[in-house]
Amino acid sequence: MADQPVKDPDARATANGAEGNGGEAQRIVAESDYGARMPHGRWQRWLLVLLAVGWSLFQLYATYFGSLSPQKLGAFHLTFGFALAFLSYPGKHGPGERIPWYDWLQAGVGAVTALYVVINYYNLVAVQGGLPIARDVWMGSALLIVLALAAARIVGIALPIIAGIVILYGITGPAGIIPVTPPDVIFLHNGYGWDQIIQQLYITTEGIWGTPIQVSASFVFLFVLFGALLDRAGAGQYFVDLAYSGLGTYRGGPAKAAVVASLLTGIISGSSTANTVTTGTFTIPLMKKIGYPPIKAGAIECAASTNGQLMPPIMGAAAFIMATFLNIPYSELILYALVPALLSYMGLVFTVHLEALKLNLVGMPRSELPPFWATFIKGVHYLVPVAFLLYELMWVQLTPERSALNALILLIVVILLQETWRCLRDTRRLGGLVTGLWQGARLVFDGLEKGARNMTTIAVATAAAGIIVGMVTMTNLGYGLTQVIGVLSMGNIWLVLILAATTSLILGIGLPTTANYIVMAALVAPVVANLAGDVGLEVPIVAIHLFVFYFGILADDTPPVGLAAYAASAISRADPVRTGVQGFTYDLRTVILPFMFFFNPELILHVDSWLRGVWVIFTAAVGMFAFVAVTQGYLVTRMLWYERLLILGCALAMIKPGLLTDVVGLPLLALVFLYHRQRSIAGGGPSSPFGRGSYPATRGAGN
Repeated sequence: MADQPVKDPDARATANGAEGNGGEAQRIVAESDYGARMPHGRWQRWLLVLLAVGWSLFQLYATYFGSLSPQKLGAFHLTFGFALAFLSYPGKHGPGERIPWYDWLQAGVGAVTALYVVINYYNLVAVQGGLPIARDVWMGSALLIVLALAAARIVGIALPIIAGIVILYGITGPAGIIPVTPPDVIFLHNGYGWDQIIQQLYITTEGIWGTPIQVSASFVFLFVLFGALLDRAGAGQYFVDLAYSGLGTYRGGPAKAAVVASLLTGIISGSSTANTVTTGTFTIPLMKKIGYPPIKAGAIECAASTNGQLMPPIMGAAAFIMATFLNIPYSELILYALVPALLSYMGLVFTVHLEALKLNLVGMPRSELPPFWATFIKGVHYLVPVAFLLYELMWVQLTPERSALNALILLIVVILLQETWRCLRDTRRLGGLVTGLWQGARLVFDGLEKGARNMTTIAVATAAAGIIVGMVTMTNLGYGLTQVIGVLSMGNIWLVLILAATTSLILGIGLPTTANYIVMAALVAPVVANLAGDVGLEVPIVAIHLFVFYFGILADDTPPVGLAAYAASAISRADPVRTGVQGFTYDLRTVILPFMFFFNPELILHVDSWLRGVWVIFTAAVGMFAFVAVTQGYLVTRMLWYERLLILGCALAMIKPGLLTDVVGLPLLALVFLYHRQRSIAGGGPSSPFGRGSYPATRGAGN
């Protein structure tokens, strides 16, 4: 639910700790996305606010003038990230009501070591030629330590551990700090000295200041800021109301509204946890009201919100980094990702529909819903900046940062006009103009703060992940892994993919989506590409990167650490682990999607003609619906075991389009469906699995 403007930082504790179902969920979001520290000292609270707003203003300035080198921009970016990481996020046992001296010290050391690159940039690049002197080595070493501490605090211990392992790999060898002679099959280097490690990670743009943080600093920040401002304007609540008014009367209407609302909210939010709270605070109680059990209500919201990061045009920070890694325009990546994202949400809508059928639930009476067209018109102005952003990206084909900056300017104008209109309408006096502009300025101020706080985790995670990317490049680790995995998998591409998916899910337990993708893109994606080529598969590299990206997102609701599941369960008052398990069950239709477009790149629109593209999408959608029915064990009524097996075979045939599979799969699926429907009618079941249903006195047994 969209937050109300916070008049003063003193009031933020009340806003974030609101009583009711959403209070605990808001706390989870604060701890993971915004920083949970709320100092009692007024000046400390204002310092955090001004740091965040200052970061947003600096990023807007840097983008508008574009005069900073990527390395300097990354250093400034990480400086702000360090400050908010240590001052806004308390340590595991650190105080949340004040900022202790050691956090001031860590923030100061982080800022000094990052800004050292900016201040000493000319000497590092021109005078020294990129070769570090003793002082550079000390500064780089201190930054690595502080970065590890910041990442452990706000991202988790997994990322520093992985970074430490790859550094250990780099310094091991006959000529390294650890003088051993390891097996050649893995160690394809002789080992490096510490000054060489610092040169790679701290002085050059192939480590900490490499592609991940450059992308984070150049345009990820702007897109996150765009989403934060749009949410502060009220778009989040508008999307929920619109979905609810349009779908609420159908079977399990609030659940379908939750799915569509999460899809729409995913356009403005790169965080699955924040998406869960934004839509779930409203939709989960309504799902429980019509009869969905608490665990299933929370799981539906969890699955829908997790998949929000799949939805263009704002797919989270990882998608922007992917476009840069692949050296393709972001507008092109949007087109590749669009069809799988839509298939995923279509499958989830069908999933919740089948759940409603199994529970014999219906929708809400129209009298209890807001009118659709009035709701649509009330917030149609929120769609203008989004449409303008897509126009700039897709039609004009401006760079992502320039497109986002132009859309931000338009959005700020929309916010000011919205608040001015509301105040003039309510007061009908000239004083309403001043009040409206003031209210609009406060919303913009709050959005600038929220956007920067949302970026803290991304800035630190991309910097820490840059260590891994830099060491993989330096040591040629990817080639060694290719050899090892090739031997273990015996050249079987299915085993390679299952291993990659499992690794991504395991890493996702301890890593956010962005860091997970960077690690997988550096370590696993090249392995998959090489082994696919060895077995004669021509798989576009974008399909391989989307493969690991999808499984990194799925980790957000994977027990035992999925924060989206914890946020949903805090609202539904259900067990978080069982909610996560149920949510992952709903996400099984997303699990199969990466395999679909890996073996069939036509699904990401690698097609010869639009007619072929339409047919591929149609058959894939039929296959997706059939697969969902199998996982639910239900279609018109509960399916018998042999019906599930036959439909599973048809689903797999449809998932891999081809003349033979289409000719066999579609007719067989139609025959099984007709038989299943006839069996249901003969047993007194419903004649159709679709429709709104009737309104019995008791809507469901759940509460």
